[in-house]
Amino acid sequence: MALAWVVDRMVFRRGRRLAAAVSGNVLTPVVDTRLRFLRRLVMLVILMVGLMIAISQFAGLNRLATGVLASSALLAAVLGFAARQTLANLIAGVMLTIAQPLRIGDSVTIEDASGTVEDVRLNYTVVRGGDGGRIFIPNERLAGGLLRNDTIVEAEVAVEVDVWLPHAVDADQVLAALTALRPAPIVRVAEITSDGVRYSVGRGRSTPAERVAGASTLRADALRALRAQGLLDPVAAT
Repeated sequence: MALAWVVDRMVFRRGRRLAAAVSGNVLTPVVDTRLRFLRRLVMLVILMVGLMIAISQFAGLNRLATGVLASSALLAAVLGFAARQTLANLIAGVMLTIAQPLRIGDSVTIEDASGTVEDVRLNYTVVRGGDGGRIFIPNERLAGGLLRNDTIVEAEVAVEVDVWLPHAVDADQVLAALTALRPAPIVRVAEITSDGVRYSVGRGRSTPAERVAGASTLRADALRALRAQGLLDPVAAT
């Protein structure tokens, strides 16, 4: 444990020095994400090696450990069967750290969950939702699924909401009611399904931190406009 702590401190200080040299003592999201993951990976390797050394100190277990280590095929089979999910998440974490489709502090949407990336750990990524709750997502799921990152390229994101209405509601009336909002939004028919019609309503851009509040205001404005025209029977806004 002492060695692991010392190495962890060394990696941390080295990463800080590199950040200072490259970005003027500012720990960027790219460096921060990779540094956190590297520290945990180094710690895991040191602890595993220390465990094997400790086991080898016992005479009875020494022969067992030697036999297991000598048979790489057996070791791979045991590890693959007992920890296949853990290893898959670990490998996915390495891929995410290298490719970096998401970084510490990014505003992301993963399936139905949205929030800010708080940490990228060995087996899972921590996302803090808009309500303050934390969502723990396995790294393998991130690496193999769809991920929307609103901050990886631009500092601002579009404020947009969806409004679903039945087919019977006149589309021209809906478009007229929504485009009459002030400030005027961009309204379009986004999708038609067997359940109804989805209207997309967008109004400007904002920072990721302000997007939730902006979308809430736009959604409320849209509902008030539709209600005033008698078009809310029934309606669901998402």
